Amino acid sequence: MRIKRLFRHLLYPRWWVGRCFPDRVMDRIEAAVTASEAGHRGEIRFAVEGALDVLPLLRDVSARQRAVAMFAQLGVWDTEANNGVLVYVLLADRDVEIIADRGFNTCVSAAQWRAICHEMEVLFAGNAFEAGALTGIERIHELLVRHFPRLGDADDRNELSDRPIRI
Repeated sequence: MRIKRLFRHLLYPRWWVGRCFPDRVMDRIEAAVTASEAGHRGEIRFAVEGALDVLPLLRDVSARQRAVAMFAQLGVWDTEANNGVLVYVLLADRDVEIIADRGFNTCVSAAQWRAICHEMEVLFAGNAFEAGALTGIERIHELLVRHFPRLGDADDRNELSDRPIRI
């Protein structure tokens, strides 16, 4: 465990998540997810967490490990076509992780996922949280349209909530 990371997480104010992602930004993220899902058969979830609690920090849980846990907890893995994707933001680490279900992950390389995460992280580093989130959703949308195009109105079943969450 790195001491700097421990202190960064422990001193990270809980209210900061709401400041970086206020309700109006969460509303815009939700609208972007809803609009995106109208064009493909995939499911996008967006989750932002300010900092980890002490126990996960003592266990040296990475942002990636936490994202995988949230992927399961939010049921993103439970879509009919296995085409769910979670965008997880851990603000204290300034880290973005994208976890895709097996049906989608086989279509996209790790380098493509890393490129989207990096693009979002660069925008977040400049405090452009809304732009970073919307850019990530747009890039994922492009991949979903390519690999899971909408086949008609019968495909328009929304399996997961479009509302982003603050953890």
